[in-house]
Amino acid sequence: MGLLVGAAPRASGTVHGVGALLALSLLAGAVRRMPLLALAMALFGSTAVVVGPPSSAHESPAASYQGQFLSYLAVDLVLGFIVATCARRASVVAVAASFTVQLLVIGLFAHADGLAVNGVIALLALTASCMAGLLSRERREHAVALRAQEVAEAVTAERLRIARELHDMVAHSIGIIAIQAGVGSRVIQTQPAEAREALRAIEATSRETLSGLRRTLVSLRRADRGATASEQSPLAPTPGLADIERLAAATSGAGVRVDVRCSGEQRPVPADIDLSAYRIVQEALTNVVRHADTGRCRVAIDYGDEELSVEVVDDGRGASGDGSGHGFGLIGMRERAGLLGGHLSAGPRPEGGFRVTARLPLPAPVGVPVEAR
Repeated sequence: MGLLVGAAPRASGTVHGVGALLALSLLAGAVRRMPLLALAMALFGSTAVVVGPPSSAHESPAASYQGQFLSYLAVDLVLGFIVATCARRASVVAVAASFTVQLLVIGLFAHADGLAVNGVIALLALTASCMAGLLSRERREHAVALRAQEVAEAVTAERLRIARELHDMVAHSIGIIAIQAGVGSRVIQTQPAEAREALRAIEATSRETLSGLRRTLVSLRRADRGATASEQSPLAPTPGLADIERLAAATSGAGVRVDVRCSGEQRPVPADIDLSAYRIVQEALTNVVRHADTGRCRVAIDYGDEELSVEVVDDGRGASGDGSGHGFGLIGMRERAGLLGGHLSAGPRPEGGFRVTARLPLPAPVGVPVEAR
């Protein structure tokens, strides 16, 4: 800017102002790395343009006012960048310094008839640059807050998923263990063989539950250490509908006979649907064992073209325990179905007993050839 003033001392204020804006482009790198230093340099250069050699005597007052405005516009652009990117304290210092220098220079070197005009123009330009910087800062902070909220929601969703997994796993096993322990304590004196069978069932169920808990904890600890995806793979496959018979056998050991019926074309389903269907059946059987006071129930699995239907029906006491809506079992089942876009209904049957029905939509088959017509 000093070169501009020295090379064209008789140029109009407008030329000096435009030159100040062009000279600002040379500070582009410094603005990003050292914005306060860039502001000081721009402020010094623009002030040199304003207080330098007088412009042409034939220049109109309006052109003079415009030239002074354009000179400090380069400073206002840097100021807007500082307000948008720097700390609030640095922004306040930069605004105060720029405002003071501009008003002092305009007050000392402007003509009396142009003092008010130049002051108003400088104030409006400085205010506009600060408002633009504040809006940019708020947009950036809002975007950061949205990303933080998304991360927090993802963490909460993962915690809820883990809580559902642990609840479904532990509640079912503890229910069976409690039933078997009660049976063993009643027959240990009169029927030692039955007591031994109950103890074996307790041992097998508790070992399986401990193994599942260990897999979950190991996976969580590896995730906390930033392990790779291959290292986070579970030590055993997640359960699914193929394990329903084994689940029914474990429930039968707790004194509730389970009749499993499958209809439709049995085929592999997506892993999330497979696991959710298994967990819904598991939780429903847990409620039957703990609350229904019955010796049998029925599990029906229907592989439809567009949805997978799972139904658990018993002829026990009906709504009680979790069935009354005071436990987490029904809540967890509804969440699982809802996350997959499905629907779950649970309630007492008119003829007695309790029914849990889940309908989970299946994705459309991919790669099915279209028959020629």
